[in-house]
Amino acid sequence: MLWVKAFHIIFMVSWFAGLFYLPRLFVYHAMTDDEAGSERFKIMERKLYRFITPFMIISVILGIWLMIEWQLFNTIWMNIKLVLVGFLIAYHFYCGHLVKVFANDESRHNHIWYRWFNEFPVLILTAIVILVVVRPF
Repeated sequence: MLWVKAFHIIFMVSWFAGLFYLPRLFVYHAMTDDEAGSERFKIMERKLYRFITPFMIISVILGIWLMIEWQLFNTIWMNIKLVLVGFLIAYHFYCGHLVKVFANDESRHNHIWYRWFNEFPVLILTAIVILVVVRPF
């Protein structure tokens, strides 16, 4: 089970790295004024989103495996963590939506909005790490 846990952490960290960088690309994309720069960001955003999506899937599968193996269904901290992971998955898919919005040149937000949007996964990661390590409930 330690191998499963190790790979769960590896894929989770990889997923978060992408979730930290993708919205940062949105910030820079929203600030760009030239066509060549915009096209470059479209490619980077699309490729990064496609690259990190399997990390999300594998991380969730391995997390479910650990939850089943260690019988953590009925713990309060795990239920809260699952809700937070649900928000994170929704955030991931919303980022995918934003990739399409930028690809179609339909972004309605400025770079400041994307800077705030970029902070959401940091808050989720902080809460999840505290729940898993401290297990306050």
